[in-house]
This record gives sequence, C-alpha cells and structure tokens, in this order.
Amino acid sequence: MITLRLVPESSHRFPSGAWLAAVGLALFTCSLIPAMEGHGTQFGGLPDRPYDALALVAIALQCVPLALCRRWPMACLALVAIGFTVDQLRGYHSFAGTGLPVAVLYAGSRVERHRRATMAGFTAAYLALAVASRLLGGTESIAGFVMFYLALALAWGLGAALRSSRAAEADRRRRIAEETRVAERTRIARELHDVVTHHVTAMVVQTEAARYLTGQPRQLDESLSAVSDTGRRALTDLRHLLDLLNPEPDTGAAIPALVEQTRRAGQPVEFTEEGTPAGPTGSAGPVAYRVVQEALTNALKYAHGSRTSVEVRHGEREITVQVSTDGSGEPIAAPGGSGRGLDGLRERVGVLGGEFSAGRRSSGGFYVRARIPAGSPS
Repeated sequence: MITLRLVPESSHRFPSGAWLAAVGLALFTCSLIPAMEGHGTQFGGLPDRPYDALALVAIALQCVPLALCRRWPMACLALVAIGFTVDQLRGYHSFAGTGLPVAVLYAGSRVERHRRATMAGFTAAYLALAVASRLLGGTESIAGFVMFYLALALAWGLGAALRSSRAAEADRRRRIAEETRVAERTRIARELHDVVTHHVTAMVVQTEAARYLTGQPRQLDESLSAVSDTGRRALTDLRHLLDLLNPEPDTGAAIPALVEQTRRAGQPVEFTEEGTPAGPTGSAGPVAYRVVQEALTNALKYAHGSRTSVEVRHGEREITVQVSTDGSGEPIAAPGGSGRGLDGLRERVGVLGGEFSAGRRSSGGFYVRARIPAGSPS
C-alpha cells in the first residue's frame, strides 16, 4: 500500500526560499535517523532495503534542491523526482520522499507558462515509474497508484490556486493604483481649474477695463496694479498647488480676500458671513472656499458688472454657501464652458454628504447653493 507523508502548510502563501531550505534540512536530518529508516513515503510495494551509499545520494536529491525551488522550481522538481525514483525503486523508502509533494506544490504555484505540457510530462514520468515498480516485483494495486497520483495532482492544484490568488491580488493592486492615479489627476485638474481660471478671468476683466482708461492715468494705474497683483497671486497659488491639495484653508480670511479681489476686478459684490466655524471643519472649509471661488469666476465671465451677493453661514454641523447675481451685467466670455468647475464642485460636495445646486434665476442671472457638512476629514 502506498503511504504519503505531507508537510502541513500553515500560511496561505507558500514558504520563501529560507523556509524551503529549512524544510529540506529537516527532511534530510529525519531521513538519517535510524528509527525513521524504512518509515517514509512508500510507493510501488517493493520490499525495504537497508541504506547504502546510493541511498544517501537519493536522500540528498530529494532534500537539497528544495533550497533552490524559489529560483528554479522546475529544475528542483526534476531533481527531487529523480531522487524519489531511485529511493522507491531501490526500496529505501526514506522520509525524504516527502520532498516530492513539496516540490510539486511549489512548482504548481510558480509555473505560469506551458503548464499543460509540464503536467503531461509529469504524468508520463509517473506512469513510467509505476510500470518500472511492477516490473521489479512491486505489489502495489492499480487503485494505490491512482490514489498516489491524485494526491500529487492535488498538491499541484493547490499550488496553482495559490498562483491564481497571487495573480488576482497583484491585478487588484494594479487596478487600485490606476484608479488612484486617475482620481489624483482629476483632483489636480480640478485644483488647477479652480486656481487658474479664477485668477486669469480676473486679469482678463481688469485688462479689458484698462483699454478704456487711457485718458485717465490714475484709474489706469490702479487697474494695471490690480492686474499685476492678481498675476502675482496666481503665481503664488501655482507654486503652492501641492499644498492646496490637502490642507484646510482659513476660510475666515480666504473668502473675504477672494471677494475683495473680485471687487477690484470691477464686480460689485455684497458679502455676508454669519457665525464662526465651530472647531475643525475638515474638508468643509476648502470646499466652501472653492464654491465661492467658482461662483465669482462665473460672475466675472458671464455677468460682468452685475450685482452679486455672497452669503456664508457657519452652523454647528455644516457650512451653507449661496452666491447669486441679478444678471444685469454683460458677459465677457461665450456662454457655456466646459462645465468642469460646477461638476467638480457637485462631486466634492456630494462626497462629503452635502447638497449642491446651480442654475438660472427666474428673474435673470444665476445662483449657486451648497450645504456642506462640517467636520469630515476626507
């Protein structure tokens, strides 16, 4: 009867090279213990034979190559299989025979190409070994040969399952990394849109106004100074873009400065702020700032000169922002646009669990409203 001794695997990952070397050393040591002689894996039903010099070679072939399994799994399997063949056909039946299922398991977990050809070759070698054992007088039954083959096939299948699991995990990590890169690119594009569009729009408006002030040196100088200040502010924001991606701006100072900058660009803005932020606002502060920034940018582009109101209310658990125009001004840009700004704001507010709306007012102009839950760190 065929008996097979397996080394249990305690982890979902197959052991590294160092552990495999330790397993090989353990098998080699156990095989040389006199009490273990003839009590290892038995195949073919051949009678036991005492160890001799060839037995030591067979034992070494079944143990030493395990240390090389990680680098050369197929070469390791071939050497172990040769050692196993000598061990069983000579009747040594050493404990080192356990190295065969270990090598099969590891090869199954590592081989990716020509898997069917490898399995076909292994099956042919197994059949040759079974026939040789019967020709040498082995008494093993056909059922015993089949069971032993199925045990080795199971070891190979477990290795293949480990390989598939490892490949799936690597693919999942690649997909997560790619999704993260895409999300980060989108976020950076949104930040660039928020920062650059606002400042450049203000500069365009101020430059257009300066064309009509050639006969008014004082007003022309003020307008050009505003353009220069806006340009410097844009450069500062661009230099600190990486810092703008994560921190929480001081909305108490940033939004009034944003309103003042828009006023200098020729847009009449009424600003109202109620309450004070109650502790850390998480991402609510930056999002509120971006809502005001995008709305004022659109006011400069599509309703230049019209009365604009900005209302910011700080509650215990949320920040409410409303920006509206009366629509009496003149557009300095074609209606429409990419829509990236409003879509980006809707996404940001939605991620925080808030509400966002924007559209045209029945009396003319447009509005932007946002309710942003405060305190969310993400």
